[in-house]
Amino acid sequence: METAMGFFDSDIVQKEARDFFEEYQNLMRVGSDYGKFDRAGKQIFIEKMEELLDRQRIMLKRMELSDDFMAQMAMQQMKDQLGGFGMTPQQMFNQMESTLEVMKAQVHD
Repeated sequence: METAMGFFDSDIVQKEARDFFEEYQNLMRVGSDYGKFDRAGKQIFIEKMEELLDRQRIMLKRMELSDDFMAQMAMQQMKDQLGGFGMTPQQMFNQMESTLEVMKAQVHD
């Protein structure tokens, strides 16, 4: 009898997670200079953040739907951490989207 491969054992999942964290770290580093960006630079930064947010939402949904124990543990850990701030994953996404909408409005003023 074959054992099912775990969620995090997948090369694809590992690559997506690595790429995501790498891009996130790069954006955060670059984003510290956001105030110095010209309008086009700010628009590119916002677009990249939106893409990253979409990818994060997809990864979390995959984890949520997975029956893999480690994926479920990771989801629960994230929920617990967010709960410490009085927030659910959906509220986190809503807040991030609101922040990006404000940033977009400011760029278009």
